[in-house]
Amino acid sequence: MASIKQYCLGLAILIPVFFSCKEQAGIGFTGVLKGKITIGPLCPVETVPPQPGCQPTAQTYITWATAVWNLNKTTKLITLNPSLEGNYRVTLPTGHYIVDLANPQAYRAGSNLPMEITVIKDDSTLFNITIDTGIR
Repeated sequence: MASIKQYCLGLAILIPVFFSCKEQAGIGFTGVLKGKITIGPLCPVETVPPQPGCQPTAQTYITWATAVWNLNKTTKLITLNPSLEGNYRVTLPTGHYIVDLANPQAYRAGSNLPMEITVIKDDSTLFNITIDTGIR
C-alpha cells in the first residue's frame, strides 16, 4: 500500500501536468473578441456629414450579419450583435476561430472576411471588420 508521502508526491507531479494540458486545450478558459463592424457604402453618393438614411441601422447589421465559426467553418458558434455604432464584444473559449459572414452565400463586394482569429486566455483580441457593400 502506498504511503501518504508517495500519494502526495504523485499528486504534486500530476496536478501541474493536468492543469498545463487543460490550459493548452483551452478547457475552461475564456477571452474576449471585440471590435467594430463598418458596413458601407449604404448610398450611391456619400456626403459629409452623412445623410441619416445612409447610416447603418439594426437592420443593416442583420442583413450583413457576421458570425464566429469553428476553425473548419462547419459550425456557426455565435452571430455578432453589434451596437448601432458597430461595436461588438463577445466572450469565447480560448482557441482559434474563423470570423465570416453568417450567411456563407451572401454577396460580398469586398471585406476583410473571412479571417482567422485567436482568442487568448484572459485577454482581448481586437478585430475590426470592414464590409464593402458594392453600392456605388
